[in-house]
Amino acid sequence: MMQGLRRRLEPALRWLFHLYWRFARGMTLGVRAVVLDGENRVFLVKHSYVSGWHLPGGGVETGETLRQALTREMMEEGQIELVGEPTLFGVYLNSHVSRRDHVALYLVRQFRQERLPEPNREIVECGFFEIQALPAETTKGTRLRISEVIENRLPSHTWR
Repeated sequence: MMQGLRRRLEPALRWLFHLYWRFARGMTLGVRAVVLDGENRVFLVKHSYVSGWHLPGGGVETGETLRQALTREMMEEGQIELVGEPTLFGVYLNSHVSRRDHVALYLVRQFRQERLPEPNREIVECGFFEIQALPAETTKGTRLRISEVIENRLPSHTWR
């Protein structure tokens, strides 16, 4: 009897939960970039609100394309002006509790940078680092993304 009742209620409950999540919290996107200079160094940032060194990037705002978000985030976090088209490397499911459900990762090789930004309330430090000598505090996920891009490996599809 309980099995039959459960079988009849499950589809309705799934539909209700789906409806709730669809309206309560829409899907969100983030963008990140592996920015490589001519000397094969990678650009990393250190945020004030989370520990470790990370790839630059952030959230896609309402009405923005991925490219527009990438352009804005690169300028905000590193005073990096994109030149030409960045290469979309992969789109990852974010496996951590985060405001971003999916993260699009780009490879940026063509850019201009007039100067490094001054530290601010979001970015406390940033700079280019030799790939073989990344800072010790570089996160595991950042190291994995860099190696996937450098070795041109298929993305792992889960941002962790």
